[in-house]
Amino acid sequence: MGKIFAAANQKGGVGKSTTVVNLAAYLGSRGFKVLCVDADPQGNTTTGFGISKKKSENTTYEVLTGRARVSEAVIETEFENVSVIPANEQLAGAEMELVDMENRMNRMKMALLTVKDNYDYIFIDCPPSLGQITINALVACDGIIVPMLAEFYALEGLSQLRNTIKIVRNSYNPTLDIRGILFTMFDARLNVSNEVVSEVERYFPGKVFETKIPRNVRISESPSHGKPVMYYDRSSKGADAYELLGHEFLGEPLVLKEKKRRGIFNFIKNKE
Repeated sequence: MGKIFAAANQKGGVGKSTTVVNLAAYLGSRGFKVLCVDADPQGNTTTGFGISKKKSENTTYEVLTGRARVSEAVIETEFENVSVIPANEQLAGAEMELVDMENRMNRMKMALLTVKDNYDYIFIDCPPSLGQITINALVACDGIIVPMLAEFYALEGLSQLRNTIKIVRNSYNPTLDIRGILFTMFDARLNVSNEVVSEVERYFPGKVFETKIPRNVRISESPSHGKPVMYYDRSSKGADAYELLGHEFLGEPLVLKEKKRRGIFNFIKNKE
């Protein structure tokens, strides 16, 4: 049975969609079957895989509101072993509609249970809020990936997310936990970046990914081409970073000396 992970943080612009797109692409290239559920009305995961939001007939909106089955909404991408349930601005209306629906907190969970066995990993790209859609994702998932910036304001959002996790765990999903906190757009040269990492590691011991995703032009450019960065520019630091995140996510020991010299990651410190 596949594992479900939600990329969640109520702060916008922290790299949730970028993380889902690029981690899924790497895992797919390794032979794992991956489904990405775009649960953000902005539809960034959808366009990140080169899928037109306007031409998508069945989306996450139809799935959550019971107008379509998951199997009717899944689109196979051109990228190896990766499929997507797309989203568009219509999904914003689901926040209000879900309030009056039966089992409103469990609708995503019930929908994904029908296909969970077909995939090794399912990633849910959550909207930048802690509303009905995000709660649905947290109820449905086995773990949360929290992309965040190394800025002090980001710590407030992390605290709010932790409180939401406690509520969901107590009421709907007792095994819910943070799979990993991922620092994105990271600049190790800044003192504040390293101070924030230390602070987060102190409050969430063992929950911070050693891999840090750097600011990288190729990562920023790849969505406009509808491609994950590894398909857009395989030799870029951005592609290297997400490859390393994929190894860490899978729990694989890894030492890539050449990539360490390029200064893009900092994990498995004492394995050499």
